[in-house]
Amino acid sequence: MADEREPPPFGEDENQKDEDDLFAEASESQENESTPESEPQKVPIKPDVDLFGDDEGEDVALESDVEPKVTSRKSTDPPEPENEYTISIKVAEPHKVGDGMGAYMVYKVITKTTIPAFRRAELCVTRRFSDFLGLYSKLHEKHIKTGIIVPPAPEKSVLGMTKVKMSKEESNAADFIQRRRAALERYLNRTATHPVLQIDPDFREFLERDGDLPKATNTSALSGAGVLRLFHKMGDAVEKIAFRMDESDEWFEEKQNQVESLETHLRRLHTSMETLTQHRRELSSMTALFAKSAAMLGTAEEHTALSRALSQLAETEERIETVHADQSDHDFFIMAELCKDYVALLGAVKEVFHERVKSYKSWKEAEATLTKKRENKVKLELARKMDKIPQAEDEISEWVNKVEKGKDDFEKISKAIRKEVARFDKYRVEDFKDSVVNYLEQLMENQKRIMKCWEAFLPEAKAIA
Repeated sequence: MADEREPPPFGEDENQKDEDDLFAEASESQENESTPESEPQKVPIKPDVDLFGDDEGEDVALESDVEPKVTSRKSTDPPEPENEYTISIKVAEPHKVGDGMGAYMVYKVITKTTIPAFRRAELCVTRRFSDFLGLYSKLHEKHIKTGIIVPPAPEKSVLGMTKVKMSKEESNAADFIQRRRAALERYLNRTATHPVLQIDPDFREFLERDGDLPKATNTSALSGAGVLRLFHKMGDAVEKIAFRMDESDEWFEEKQNQVESLETHLRRLHTSMETLTQHRRELSSMTALFAKSAAMLGTAEEHTALSRALSQLAETEERIETVHADQSDHDFFIMAELCKDYVALLGAVKEVFHERVKSYKSWKEAEATLTKKRENKVKLELARKMDKIPQAEDEISEWVNKVEKGKDDFEKISKAIRKEVARFDKYRVEDFKDSVVNYLEQLMENQKRIMKCWEAFLPEAKAIA
């Protein structure tokens, strides 16, 4: 998307080789393979990134009725060099604190980094889920107005946490806990890859500060702050409908269309992957049931060879049931969660686009007010109210400054969004490439495991006489 084309994550070459060669090349070609959920990858950090630069747009006459045209130009900035700084974050050891509806989950956050801004190279703190939401809230409020795409934190799940709170054994909600742990780990590592967010004081405090953080009071879904956030979202939705920006930059118009299209297809893919995960789990359960039935039939069979073959079949199906369960986890954690994460990230991209629209609206409102102030001054001059003219001139000067600031803010956020979207596209392609290759390798490995199971059972079946 960053260079006028959107490389599909699942593209195929027209001259495709046979499957064995394809998978072999995929395994050999990836030097920076994405690690599993429990092993977050180390990411290079790019400090001192200038999001705005010094470019200035053309001056527009304030008296002109002609709509100013924002020219579209491709970024000619050279790629930013990578350096030796790395950061790796792992979320581990989730456990419940307290009982009943007052219980909550805490997680150990382990950080390894070479960034000089951090106090130590290795850090270990304990954080609860509301701390993660509080961190996102601070970063979002601070950076969204400058056009930075802030990775969203995992959503609250009232149903899932109620199950955890009311359960006496954590094993009863192990699936939900593991999903949330992995989602929190991905969230922190995505935030850590950003050259601005990874040195933000709030982010460093989250990773460094020993003991508990100040309690985040605005993260509860049922709190007054939660209701206020809902009203803000409704207000933004109404504003999007009520105000339509006359987009004069083809790049932004094209990117917004691409984001909408990509979001639609990712939602469909996510739904398909969740359905596949569910079917694979059902297949695992049915395979286990079949294995149990075959074992019972084997004990009832009087024919010795057939009884032995049925017992071996039951053992084979039990091993295959484990393979299906493993593949179901790969379906979910490698592909389904990737799609879910990027649907949320595309929502963050749409947010920065809307911030640009709000900046444009503020600029145009300032221009309209300036026009009224000038008209008012002309009326005062015609009415010869000379005593009020100095005040009118002061107001005009004030609004001229506001118009210039509005124009400057709009150009800055436009330039920042260009860089942010280019960076987003780069990491999106890398994420999908690594995940798809990893998924195919896991799928291929599990197929080999199933094949070995049947190859081991085949002599037993042939031995029936």
